[in-house]
Amino acid sequence: MSVLDINDLHISVGGKEVVHGVNLKVQKGEIHAIMGPNGSGKSSLIHALMGHPSYLVTKGSIKFNGNDLLIKKPHERAQMGIFLGFQNPREIAGVTVQRFLHAAYNACNPDKKMISPIKFHDLLINHMKELHMDPVFADRFLNVGFSGGEKKKLEILQMKVLCPLIAFLDETDSGLDVDALRVVSDGISSMKNDNFSAILVTHYARILNYIKPDIVHVMHNGSLVETGGADLANSLEKEGYARFSDS
Repeated sequence: MSVLDINDLHISVGGKEVVHGVNLKVQKGEIHAIMGPNGSGKSSLIHALMGHPSYLVTKGSIKFNGNDLLIKKPHERAQMGIFLGFQNPREIAGVTVQRFLHAAYNACNPDKKMISPIKFHDLLINHMKELHMDPVFADRFLNVGFSGGEKKKLEILQMKVLCPLIAFLDETDSGLDVDALRVVSDGISSMKNDNFSAILVTHYARILNYIKPDIVHVMHNGSLVETGGADLANSLEKEGYARFSDS
């Protein structure tokens, strides 16, 4: 059974349709990449899947583990096991990384016994070591004063702590140097198993040199115009998107 099943999805923003009839199935354990130029509808698709109120689904269906996702609020989608990694993570002054993630962990596991702050601290520090993050970041305010690479590492840290069933990663490679890209990519790759799937949204193939996707899609003018394997990403890196200009 598909973990995510999107059928004939149409999305509008401010009264203008930006996604036109997208069909997409993600099986358990699969990593998909959606590539395309700016303004092609990639981020609009991702934000609609997470339930952002500015992105109105006007037609079609979204099923997550067989359940109708469109009737769920954003926090309910998170509790179901869906994670969104933002292109530009927000800064939240006054809330430390540890306090934020501890609250998120307990909120996303309402059926489990709440983990104590002490046990959560040990869990958090172990994951931070895996991402080569200084433990002092646990006591810093969320994203405040963080570099672009540090913010992206924090997104992956959140994903590792919350262990979602599927992650939507919106241009996670944006603004990363080679070393940070490798650390972030390794963090994503370490999550791959039969109970974790992901959709990576990106302009470029460089992150896909570290994370090999099972399936690559090309999005252009709000539609998925081509689907293939990892080789498709390499051809796009060489040829660009010009051949889809008439699609």
